[in-house]
Amino acid sequence: MDYNNYLDSACEKFKKILQTQLSRVEDMKNQGDFVDYSSLEKIRIGICGGDGIGPIITKEAYSVLKMLLNEEEKSGKVEFVIIDDLTLENRLACGKAIPDSAMEKLKSCHVILKGPTTTPQKGSGVQNIESANVAMRKALDLFANIRPVRVPSQGINWTIFRENTEGGYAVGSQGFNVTDDLSVDFVVTTKQGTERIARLAYEYAKNNGFNRVSIITKANVIKTTDGNFIEDCRRVSLDYPEITTDEWYADIMTAKLVDEKRRNEFQVLLAPNLYGDIISDEAAEFQGGVGTAGAANIGKKYAMFEAIHGSAPRMITEGRGQYADPCSMLRACVMLLNHIGMTDKAKKLEKALDICMFEEKKYVITGRDTGCTCQQFSQYVVDTLKTL
Repeated sequence: MDYNNYLDSACEKFKKILQTQLSRVEDMKNQGDFVDYSSLEKIRIGICGGDGIGPIITKEAYSVLKMLLNEEEKSGKVEFVIIDDLTLENRLACGKAIPDSAMEKLKSCHVILKGPTTTPQKGSGVQNIESANVAMRKALDLFANIRPVRVPSQGINWTIFRENTEGGYAVGSQGFNVTDDLSVDFVVTTKQGTERIARLAYEYAKNNGFNRVSIITKANVIKTTDGNFIEDCRRVSLDYPEITTDEWYADIMTAKLVDEKRRNEFQVLLAPNLYGDIISDEAAEFQGGVGTAGAANIGKKYAMFEAIHGSAPRMITEGRGQYADPCSMLRACVMLLNHIGMTDKAKKLEKALDICMFEEKKYVITGRDTGCTCQQFSQYVVDTLKTL
């Protein structure tokens, strides 16, 4: 069979992908510094509910955030912006991962609190649009996904730094079928992208009293992209001689996180996009599941804070939405407050969550009517905050 026409078409598609990525590299070379929130007259915080259980858990997190920032909102230092058009229905209607109206509002904010969104799966019969999360990370250049996991009773205090704009997700919607028999997807790694996530991880370790960074790859078999990632991270590590750097393959790391003898040795974990996604979900299970874990998505100009889990459409279909766990979004609020420099309020909320989730446990979320509702638990957190 003559494959020349297929190959010519594939090469043209691949060329366009590479041109876009090379343009990204030039943009990264010309980036400025991080936003200094202390210098802003007003911090605009976007509130975006998303899909499924997203609006339910976001509503409760928003109410807690408003209570904590009541004085700042009254004085005009903080303004909340409601973004209600980033829904699956609106995205399908316009055929875009993020409708133009929603993108305009997102870019008008400095930080965003976002509920989970639904991504249609290929073969579901629904238009195959890109993930809103992936699109937002690329459009706002939110290159660092940061996911902390804490279980004090087990000595677990991990912070996972996941590169957010490259790896296997960078062009996840742009793979193609070369022929009916051969399909191809792509992994993207750049020197600039790796260096900036690595430096953020090492700076975090230095500034928060950690002395160990663990780099996670599969460089033994994925030799070019993963190989470059680990080499670039090693170069950054030389600037932090006081921090111990070790290296792990992704499959072994997933095993060691469940090893009671080893897991409390880990502190800051640094990984490309795909491995960071998988490992942070595994790590969240120790804290009580993905419903308990929040994530920060950090760029130099914008930042977005979210739950690490999906929109749980089954809970809505089964009429259990009111029992969704708000802890993921409340943990995201802790990171948001820290990011904008309101560390005292962040520590207060984190302490209240530790009391409610791990110590007193007067109310327990089960996701069903065997536990409390989302609203009841968030009120429990508010009541606890008032005692601190």
